[in-house]
Amino acid sequence: MSLTPEQVRQVAHLARLKLDEDEMERMRLQLSSILDHIEMLQAIDVTDVPITAQVTDLTNVTRIDAVTSSLPVDAALANAPDRQGDYFRVKAVFEE
Repeated sequence: MSLTPEQVRQVAHLARLKLDEDEMERMRLQLSSILDHIEMLQAIDVTDVPITAQVTDLTNVTRIDAVTSSLPVDAALANAPDRQGDYFRVKAVFEE
């Protein structure tokens, strides 16, 4: 499928790209090539191919959610650059 320069200009406009004429022609050729490949893929008969969301037998690997004791406050704050009591002290993110 060969795109027209006007179609490429429209795509560039939608993507908010400023392309000079050389870039426009290069994009026209590249996008046309991509669309040609898509047309080839669409021509393949996949009626007997089952719908697939995952091609491998991977499953999520998770650990058992077990309640454990927390890290002691002094250990958690040992490398803190600044602390205030039992809390990390950080610069304000929001202005009042």
